[in-house]
Amino acid sequence: MKISIACVGKIKEKFYRDAVAEYEKRLSRYCKLEILEVADEKTPDGAGAALEEQIREKEGRRLLEKIREDAFVCSLEIEGKRLTSEGFAGWMEDLTVKGTSHIVFVIGGSLGLHESVRRRADMALSFSDMTFPHQLMRVILAEQIYRAFRIIQGEPYHK
Repeated sequence: MKISIACVGKIKEKFYRDAVAEYEKRLSRYCKLEILEVADEKTPDGAGAALEEQIREKEGRRLLEKIREDAFVCSLEIEGKRLTSEGFAGWMEDLTVKGTSHIVFVIGGSLGLHESVRRRADMALSFSDMTFPHQLMRVILAEQIYRAFRIIQGEPYHK
């Protein structure tokens, strides 16, 4: 299985980069993980709704350019479906059984995802009602993907 994480912006903090790299290494026994980064737009302080929408649209266009037509797309959104870790593992396993070979998880920038990306998504997933920095969300997502594979394989994992 191939799993891509399409995200806006680069990770600046070394500790986040190190954490993502650790999960990439751990996941290499289960899947091919790729990180697809697109440039983020600078949002000036006090930006109005129209400018924020333009920024989301530009970032969204860049994200959509990275997503292959045959991929199953899962957007990360506060309004998305909530799953337990076991439920997430079951969902991933079910996709595999149904023949899905490529899942793309999409993490928006600081302003969230443009509607065009939301429409392209086959599923919206929520990790919480809380807002997380998009750099940290990569780490959380990578850890949950790793945990899911451990659950699917019947291997022990930290509860």
